[in-house]
Amino acid sequence: MSDSSAPTAPDGTKAFGIEPYFGIMGGYENFDRQENAGIPFRSRGNFAGSLVQGVLGVNVPLGPVFVGAEGNATKGVSGDIDWQYGAAGRFGFRAGESGLFYGKVGYQWVNFDALGDDSRDFHAVTYGIGAEVGPKDIGLGGITGNSGIRFRGEVSTFGAAKSIRPMAGIIAHF
Repeated sequence: MSDSSAPTAPDGTKAFGIEPYFGIMGGYENFDRQENAGIPFRSRGNFAGSLVQGVLGVNVPLGPVFVGAEGNATKGVSGDIDWQYGAAGRFGFRAGESGLFYGKVGYQWVNFDALGDDSRDFHAVTYGIGAEVGPKDIGLGGITGNSGIRFRGEVSTFGAAKSIRPMAGIIAHF
């Protein structure tokens, strides 16, 4: 039997604990032509490409706010980007039945197909903002309960705002 006097978060779950998650996202990244982490830009244009990304992380709810950590591995599926990988800390607040709004900061490594098989990984700090919404928050009536599937959208940048990286996907919390 649960203690009904225990504090709860906005979605009705316990206010404190650990919430692991994993997910898959898709998106696009476009690096500008300015000097960035030593990337040797060519005269033909920007480094850019479509991406598929796997994420694995954990949130620690602290009442209506949360902190967390997340790792990612990303594969370029078209364009100049081969692989990316990195880690970030997340912080934000919980909203509605199952929503999250957050900021993140971390470190990312990127490797480009366009530079050949022997190219090195370029690396820099990454920043981003995002939101996750669950089925209850978009009118689907609680088909997954308090945990389960959330839809995520985020935008991040590599280095000192030298790229734009919009991503969207599905995150499974358990």
